[in-house]
Amino acid sequence: MKTLSLYTLLIITLTIACNDQAETTISTNETVNHNQTSLMNLNPDAAKNLHDYHSETLEGERFDFASLKGKRVLIVNTASECGYTPQYKQLQELYSEMGGKKFTIIGFPSNDFGGQEPGSNQDIKAFCEKNYGVTFPMMAKTPVKGKDQHPIYKWLTHKDLNGKKDVSVQWNFNKFLIDENGQWVAYYPSNVSPLDEKIIAFAEGS
Repeated sequence: MKTLSLYTLLIITLTIACNDQAETTISTNETVNHNQTSLMNLNPDAAKNLHDYHSETLEGERFDFASLKGKRVLIVNTASECGYTPQYKQLQELYSEMGGKKFTIIGFPSNDFGGQEPGSNQDIKAFCEKNYGVTFPMMAKTPVKGKDQHPIYKWLTHKDLNGKKDVSVQWNFNKFLIDENGQWVAYYPSNVSPLDEKIIAFAEGS
């Protein structure tokens, strides 16, 4: 009987140990899952594309980028007093020729570089219409870098958000190409003309 009691005690001890190990494993898995969920919550933009964002136009109206589904998009940060300001003419030429159901241009005026966009939204609108006959959509004056960087520009410039590439906006008239599904395609610096053959090919869908 004594031997049997010791054997029974050993079985009970092993059973308790196994149960404790199983609970520890479950607890560990729950912790890992919780941490993964927490990380996702810390970066809610990670799964977004351009169509999940919105902005405000020069006229103060909400602009939902979901309205661009099915269109290829050129996004450009602009300024009225920059050496590259004449690119407005080329941008409008591209838009007049290619803009429509399959392609558009979105301008983001910004005062981030050299203070070269000092005017109000009304001033910018008047300048663009008077000097370049701009008819493509123009957003309100927007920070494209730094701590106040607009969420769209965070997405455009961070690989962990756009899934493609880290980019720094270096100056006015930097250009981003986004496909009809809202996916990041390419970046071009200021000195690349809006009428560059690569940009025209993109606008054509070729």
